[in-house]
Order: sequence, then structure tokens, then C-alpha cells
Amino acid sequence: MTSILVAEDEARIALFVSKGLRAAGYSPTVVGNGLDAVSYAQSGTFDLLLLDVGLPGIDGFEVMKRIRAEQLPLPIIMLTARSAVEDMVTGLDGGADDYLAKPFKFDELLARIRLRLRDAQQSTPTGLTHGELSLDLRTRRATVGDRVVELSAREFALTEEFLRHPDQVLSREQLLSRVWGYDFDPGSNVVDVYVRYLRAKFGHERIETVRGMGYRLK
Repeated sequence: MTSILVAEDEARIALFVSKGLRAAGYSPTVVGNGLDAVSYAQSGTFDLLLLDVGLPGIDGFEVMKRIRAEQLPLPIIMLTARSAVEDMVTGLDGGADDYLAKPFKFDELLARIRLRLRDAQQSTPTGLTHGELSLDLRTRRATVGDRVVELSAREFALTEEFLRHPDQVLSREQLLSRVWGYDFDPGSNVVDVYVRYLRAKFGHERIETVRGMGYRLK
């Protein structure tokens, strides 16, 4: 499901937008200040950011500046009560993909979201590779060297998560949330079970256990 980060400090607007997004088939997450917006955007788990300019802590322009400084390929649509041309220019020049002034019609917001997601998908690579391990995102086929490996849907999603973050330690909490969409359950060993499945298919040495932290694709 497409995940959308909504950075909006007005509770009424945040509720309106999140309910509409959920009804349209998206998975929204709402944050109410600029620092949280940066932190959540840096997680790499979102497909698009709806960013209000007037956020507490740091404003939307500064949020966008920090996100773009890290070259995160995250589509950003700015939402603001400001309609002055100079604010619009500042937002677009600062790295926003689109700009929508409040009040807005929700159908227009959805249309702009679809457009930006489509643009992002067209620029997204169709394959992921790390060492001898490759994943074709179109055919959903994995290969290790010249060997084709059959994966279940969940194994594919877990492999994709590892390949999008090679050499990075991913905690069990992160993997459970991103691949299964669950809050962390300390009693669940589903991540460990599926890591064992992948090790059996790719080779035990490819996925390293980092004690007390999680797993890393070597």
C-alpha cells in the first residue's frame, strides 16, 4: 500500500486529509511538527510527503531543505494557507514537486498525488542489485549469480527491503513494520523465520546477524 507522510499541525485539517487518503486506498501517517517530519521522511518508508509550510519547530521550507540536502527521492507537495507568488516560487525552487494553497478541493489534492506518484514510479529503477544478488521489480524474480531463486510474496518484500538498504543494519522492529505492516511484537519471531528462509535460498553468509541490533545484507 502506498504510504503518505502528512506533516500538518492543524488537527482538523490533518484528520480531514488522513481520512480522505485512507478512503482513497492510501496509508497516511500524520506528524505535527517540522523536526518529526524530517525524522520520518529520513526513514525511507514513505512514497510521498504532504508538507504544510507553517509547522512549529522548523517550518516547511526548512524541512524540505533538510530532506533535499540528503538527496532523498521523496515527492513533496506543499500545503499552505499562503497564496503569494513569492512563497510558491520559494517552495518550488526549494525542491517541492507541487504546491497547493488552502483551502483546496480534496479531489484536486488526490489528482496531484496520483501525478507525483506516477512521475516517481517512472523514474524508479526496475531492478535492485547488491553483489551477486539481484531483484527484478517487474518480473519479481531474484537471481544469485546465474541462479534463479523462487520467492514467496513475503520473501520478495523482505529481500527488496534489504536490497534498498544494503550494508545497513535493519532492526526487527523496522522489518516487521515495513514488510508486514505490524507494530513490533516482542513475542513474534516471524522476521527471524523469514530471514532463515532467505539464507537457505541465497546463502547463509549474505545476511549477517548483528547481535542486539538486527540484520544486515552483506
